[in-house]
Amino acid sequence: MMFKKIFSLIVIAVLLASIITGCGQKGNNAQTDENSQKNAGEQVVLKFLHKWPQPQNMEYFEQIVKEFEEKHPNIKIEMEAVADEPIKDKLRIVMGSDDQPDVFFSWSGEFARKFVRVGSVLDITDAFNSDSEWNNSIMKAGIEPFTFDGKVYGMPFRINGKFFVYNTDLFERYNLKKPQTWQDFMDICETLKKAGITPIALGNQFPWAACHYLTTFNQKLVPQDVRMKDYNPKTGEFTHPGYVKALEYLKLLKDKGYFNDGVNSTSHDMAHQLFYAGKAGMIYVELEEFAQVEENMSGRWDFFAMPAIPEGEGNQKFLTGAPDGFMISAKTKHPQEAIEFLKFLVSKESAEKLVKTLGWPSPVIGAVNETNAPKFLVEGMKALESAEGMALWLDTDVHIKVAETYLAGLQELLNGSKSPEDIMKEVRQTAKTVQSEVD
Repeated sequence: MMFKKIFSLIVIAVLLASIITGCGQKGNNAQTDENSQKNAGEQVVLKFLHKWPQPQNMEYFEQIVKEFEEKHPNIKIEMEAVADEPIKDKLRIVMGSDDQPDVFFSWSGEFARKFVRVGSVLDITDAFNSDSEWNNSIMKAGIEPFTFDGKVYGMPFRINGKFFVYNTDLFERYNLKKPQTWQDFMDICETLKKAGITPIALGNQFPWAACHYLTTFNQKLVPQDVRMKDYNPKTGEFTHPGYVKALEYLKLLKDKGYFNDGVNSTSHDMAHQLFYAGKAGMIYVELEEFAQVEENMSGRWDFFAMPAIPEGEGNQKFLTGAPDGFMISAKTKHPQEAIEFLKFLVSKESAEKLVKTLGWPSPVIGAVNETNAPKFLVEGMKALESAEGMALWLDTDVHIKVAETYLAGLQELLNGSKSPEDIMKEVRQTAKTVQSEVD
């Protein structure tokens, strides 16, 4: 009888334990389901704006976005691409609104600084400095132009330089060699002109093209400290005679007939076609364009930097160029996710794909090398590394109002309707106005 009672008590205890355990499991499962539903409902959408809408470029970005989303299933990237010139206007408008992209393209220099000054950009210094792998993977020359007052506000995506590309067949035909001096360069132009060949193809429909020439001339003709003071919107005066001389050098190339006719109605792409067709001996292009040149003229081209100018007071061993990259809006609702996406955009994995698929130079250390990049890109990167400094694109390194005055003046200069002195008078007036407006 006693055995039966004890057995009954054991059975009851087991049943009670089962009920309690079952209730506990049900509660845990319910909590897990609730968390899952909560996490599933927390999908983050990031708006991403860049400036490469061309099909071959979009294919790369679509792949990068897909890979990121696969690794971060709770993040959705809404991508928009606007071409080089229109994106300048778009950014000026959208960054002053409440509908800012979370991650957006920006040139370095003043173009980026103006967003920083008005508080539109997220300070990512702590995130960058606290991640040693990220911090040690980016060239300092790429980071510095996105660093202001010791704080990091953007990441370089590409690093670029400007070079003259030339047709080796034409150079061999007329016994021409890479110029070592400015006079050598002028002699090459004169020889090609006399042979009935346009020496230099220039498409200045959008005046950034001529502005890249002026960037180089300003740098070579004006002392570095003077130029940096003038490019600062708070202190710019532009009174050094080198600025007028820089415009005179550009005008000289036009007046001597070394550019093709109708430069202001010719696009940069059309200038490329003139060069590929053998109708022009040289073209001034960016390092990122080398892949396009190779595709159209495989083995029939080479490059050189603009030669030193004897009377120039600037460092003759600088190169024109700059990194461009991405910044994060200070208004983003998802700063951590935006930082994760930015890190992925400039990761070595993504950078190596960029080099392989598009042939673009990357500031990620080790992304461009002999094993994964064509010879011309490796050589171009070496030229960048050997330069003693970089002159950032003029139209993105000065205040926007100064840039607009310069750009309009350059087209008038090449039309023959305005003199270098008149243009610089207007630039000085604009700089004075800017000084009174900038805090």
